[in-house]
Amino acid sequence: MKLKYKLVLISILFLVTFQNCSDDYDDVLNYRSAKDFVWSGLNQYYFYQESVPDLYDTRFPSLAIYDEFLDSYSSPEALFYDLKREDNVDRFSVIFNDYDVLESLLSGSNKNNGVDYELRRKTTGSEELFGLVRYILPNSDASNKPVSRGFIFYAVNNTPLTTSNFSSLLANETYTLNFADYDNGNITPNGQSVTLTKTEYSENPVFIKNTHILNGKKVGYLLYNGFYSNYKNELNEAFAYFQAENITHLVLDLRYNSGGSVQVATELASMITGQFNNDIFAKQQWNTKIEALYQNNPEVFINRFTNTLSNGNAINSLNLSQVFVITTKATASASELILNGLTPYINVRKIGGITTGKNVGSITIYDSPTFQKSNLNPIHKYAMQPIVLKILNKNNFGDYSGGIFPTVTASEDLGNLGVLGDSNETLLAAALSYINSNGRLSSSSTSFETTNYFTDSKSSSKIEKGMYLENNPIEINK
Repeated sequence: MKLKYKLVLISILFLVTFQNCSDDYDDVLNYRSAKDFVWSGLNQYYFYQESVPDLYDTRFPSLAIYDEFLDSYSSPEALFYDLKREDNVDRFSVIFNDYDVLESLLSGSNKNNGVDYELRRKTTGSEELFGLVRYILPNSDASNKPVSRGFIFYAVNNTPLTTSNFSSLLANETYTLNFADYDNGNITPNGQSVTLTKTEYSENPVFIKNTHILNGKKVGYLLYNGFYSNYKNELNEAFAYFQAENITHLVLDLRYNSGGSVQVATELASMITGQFNNDIFAKQQWNTKIEALYQNNPEVFINRFTNTLSNGNAINSLNLSQVFVITTKATASASELILNGLTPYINVRKIGGITTGKNVGSITIYDSPTFQKSNLNPIHKYAMQPIVLKILNKNNFGDYSGGIFPTVTASEDLGNLGVLGDSNETLLAAALSYINSNGRLSSSSTSFETTNYFTDSKSSSKIEKGMYLENNPIEINK
C-alpha cells in the first residue's frame, strides 16, 4: 500500500480538528506522524514483513481504516513492538525516540561509568543474579575507583539483583555496586562497595594487542570488543603492529564482542587474510519486496573482501591461512560473521564457548521521503533499527541461530579470571596451548556452567548484539 501524501492529509485533518487546542494538537500530531512512519518503514524493509498480517500491503482498504488502526496504539513504541515478530524469532529489532541517541550507540558512544560487566544466574533457572566485572575502561570513573576485573557484585544500592530489577537498577546514572566473594560457586557479601557515575564515553574497541613466543611460533593477540566504524583506523594500526612483529599465528579474542558494523567486519576479515581481495565475504538476504526492487543490481547485497578501508586508507593484511578465535556466549552478530564468513577460505579454530547465534542484521530507518537521513520529518526524531536481512557466507550458509560451537570448549575461571592478554589467563592459555600442540588440545573443564550467562553491559544499551549496515543501501520513495 502506497501512503504517498498521507502525512500532508493527516496534518490538514488534525489542523482543523485541533486548531483551538494547540498543545493537544502537537502531541497527537507528533504521535500520529511517528506511528505512520513506523508502519510505512516496517512495511517496506522489515525482514519478516510477509509473516506479519498487519504489515501486508493489502491490510487496509481505506485511509480511514488505516488511521483507526494507528490510533488504536498508545505510542509509536507500542505499535512497533506489536508489529515486530515474537521474541523467539526477532530478539533484536528496536526503536528510539531520538535518532541522535541511536547513532551514538552504534558508534560505541554512550553514558558509561567504565565497568564492563556480565550478569549470571546464581543457579540454573534462578531469578537471582550476580554480576562479574569483565574489564575496566581506561579514563573512566571506574578507572579511578577500587574496582577491577574479577570483582563480583550481588546488589546495586543494597538491592539484590534479579531478572526483573537489574535493568532499572543499572540504568541509573549513579549507583553503588555491592560486592561479594566467590567461592566455588557460592556468592557471599563481603561488605565492600563502590559508587560510580556515568559520563559520555566513547569506547576504543581495540583493547589489547601483544605477542607471545611459543617454540619458534610468534603469536599475535588482539582483544577486540566492538565493530565500531569510528575506530577502524585503530584496528588497522593493530594489524600494522602485527605485520612489524612478523607474527606467524593470530589469536583474535572476541569473547566480549557483541558485534557492530558489517563493513568493519568485512575489513577485519580482509586484514586477517589479504589474499582474497574482491572475493565474496558475505551475502545478504532481504525480504521479497526489497530483492525484487534490486533484482537487476544484485551486487548491492554482496560484501566483498577489500584492500582498502571505506575511508580510503590501505588495509594492513597478514595473509594468514588460519586464525584462532576466542568465543563465549557474549560473542555475537558481526563477531559470528567473522567466523562464518572466513570459514570457506581459511581454517577458523574457535576456543571457548558457544556464541549467541545472531545471523541477522539491521539498518537505521529515518522518517524522510526515502527513509534515509535527508529531508527529515521535523515533527519528531523517531528512528528504527529493525532486522532487515539475514547474512550468509560464500557457500550460502547462515543457519547458526543456535550459536556457533567451539573447536575446543573452555571457560573463564570465575575464581581466578586472570589478567587479559596474559599468557596464563584461562582462555588465552587454552588458545596458546592449542597452537603449541598443533591442534591436539582436548576440551578443558569448566569452573562454572556457561549456560548461567544471562546478559551483559553491552546488551543494556538497547542495541543488543547488534549487526548493522552503516548506510542504508536501499532507497525507497514513500
